[in-house]
Amino acid sequence: MSAPAAAPAEAPARPVQVKLVLLGESAVGKSSVVLRFCQNDFQANKEPTIGAAFLTQRCRLEDKVIKFEIWDTAGQERFRSLSPMYYRNAQAAVVVYDVTKSASLEQAKTWVKELQRQANPNIVIALAGNKVDLVRPSSDSDEPSTPTSATSDDDEADDATATPEDDAAEGGDEEGAVAASESRRQVSREEAEEYAKECGLLFFETSAKTGEGVVEVFTEIAKKIPLDHILASTRGPGGAAGRGAGRGGPAAGGASVNLNEEESAKKDACAC
Repeated sequence: MSAPAAAPAEAPARPVQVKLVLLGESAVGKSSVVLRFCQNDFQANKEPTIGAAFLTQRCRLEDKVIKFEIWDTAGQERFRSLSPMYYRNAQAAVVVYDVTKSASLEQAKTWVKELQRQANPNIVIALAGNKVDLVRPSSDSDEPSTPTSATSDDDEADDATATPEDDAAEGGDEEGAVAASESRRQVSREEAEEYAKECGLLFFETSAKTGEGVVEVFTEIAKKIPLDHILASTRGPGGAAGRGAGRGGPAAGGASVNLNEEESAKKDACAC
């Protein structure tokens, strides 16, 4: 008696193509946010974007595979007239500002108004306050650890008899560091969050340098986008998915990069 034939392998899920655009003033960290999301990397001295850059990233949300097609636009004023061609027909937008520059939030508000007036009426807009690492004191874990030799009994005894005055001095230094870091913040979380709520935006604070909040931006956007509707509208050989296949070519090389494992393990997280 012959063995039963093996069941055919299940076809891989067809990716849902989502066009996403990043907007914001120059030097707020748009490109660094995209680089962190697509390649889990950070470059301290990244060159300004000229015109726009195109990257892609595949993520999984529940039973669907999402292919983010990301247009990272230049923030310089001379490139502003080009922006409509990038946010036209976009399903999502991330408007970025710098928490240490209040003027960048005002600029972000003009982008939000423009999107709400001229972009896809169903576009999902997220407001992201970047560079929160600059308004928080650096922790010991941020600094590279150096090996230390074993301490002698005398050293341990000295540590054990530290005076309250020494402890108070250390506490004062920590408080001073916190105050100095917070003094760099020009946009409070409460102010920006209230604005986002009034305008119906998603809101996040992020650090492209440390990765804080970056994955959450794209995860929450993916949850808000009507993926089933996009799939239905792109079925068939003439659909947008077929026309967009291969777009971006070699420049879109971020598609196979894994995201941070800790973030990927979260429930309902957007994970490659």
